[in-house]
Amino acid sequence: MAGRRGLSAINLTFLGTASAQPSLTRNHSALALRLNSDVWLFDCGEATQHQIQKSTVRMGKIEKIFITHTHGDHIFGLLPLLASMMNGAGGTANGIEDPRAHGVQDSSDPIEIYGPLGTRAYIRNGLKYTHTLLGAPYVVHELRLPSDPPDGDYTSLALHASESPNGRNILQTNGVWSDVYHDAIVSVSAAPILHSVPCVGYVVTEAPVPGKMDPAKYKPHLKRTNTPMSVMSRLQQGESIELSDGIILQGPPRRPGRKLVILGDTYDPSPIAELALSADLLIHEATNAHLPVLDSNTKAEDTFESVEERTKSRGHSTPQMAGAFAAQIGARQLVLNHFSARYPGNDHVDPTAKTIMEAIARLAGEHYSGTITCARDFMSFDVKEHV
Repeated sequence: MAGRRGLSAINLTFLGTASAQPSLTRNHSALALRLNSDVWLFDCGEATQHQIQKSTVRMGKIEKIFITHTHGDHIFGLLPLLASMMNGAGGTANGIEDPRAHGVQDSSDPIEIYGPLGTRAYIRNGLKYTHTLLGAPYVVHELRLPSDPPDGDYTSLALHASESPNGRNILQTNGVWSDVYHDAIVSVSAAPILHSVPCVGYVVTEAPVPGKMDPAKYKPHLKRTNTPMSVMSRLQQGESIELSDGIILQGPPRRPGRKLVILGDTYDPSPIAELALSADLLIHEATNAHLPVLDSNTKAEDTFESVEERTKSRGHSTPQMAGAFAAQIGARQLVLNHFSARYPGNDHVDPTAKTIMEAIARLAGEHYSGTITCARDFMSFDVKEHV
């Protein structure tokens, strides 16, 4: 992203919104974040590349992939996607194993992959034992917990021929991973969130943006001193300009950039709460809900309390839990995601499905008064700038 002056558009496209099992209307977890024309992918469940082909997301624009945890419904689509993105080929004809023989350019920028311990080993072993050759390089950065073993690659295999040796093991500072990626335009930090296995939540923060400009405030001074109007662009960036008569014009102060919090599976995301404060958008799972009458799978003995307890025991959240966390961090908007397969994802065309998803949103609204959206596959929207 280096070289871009700023973000004119931040767009989200949900490629998969199901939990453990896909359904006819929901695919496994994957989310595309578009920053201008670049694409960052968050999680990559089975058949993600098929979802991309059905969407407006361009596979060739994917620069980075962030994995929240290594459960299959969040990572099983990664190897096929890499093979398609990077002109992969199978087989070892004539003993050829080095993809550089198939046109890899060592000078090309690698696809960057971030994830918890095991991400690197999963990719390396998967490529090795499927004899997959890639036509471009990749690099894996692992977000390591203090409890992770120092030699925790869990593989005796050497680097895959397309794997960059520059992959980092990123250690925590004060319980979080600060600025695992940053440039002049955007940064990514992360923190562990509680699930049944090690899991990561990501916070994407846009750098401060130029303030609102009132040209009428400056033009009389510029005309009086014959100062070129071209300095208005510098004022727009917040700079100060000293005029020939000694008067100093100060551009408007910068405004906070947009902040997106993208959580993986969790029954308690409190470790990321401080990083997530005042988020413009929170994406939080809501795997199970108690919907008596609406949900035919409801057991006679079920209550809101028993469903929440059962959901938490499996490492997941209810809509009420998601709403409570959104209120805790002061999020402007909450998007519920990662639904059980029994909750249909075609609420835009099916009245029954719409009734169910509206009921789920109301449960989240018991604890949160902001805007609530229930995600469905291929839902796409822009994250608006601060007014």
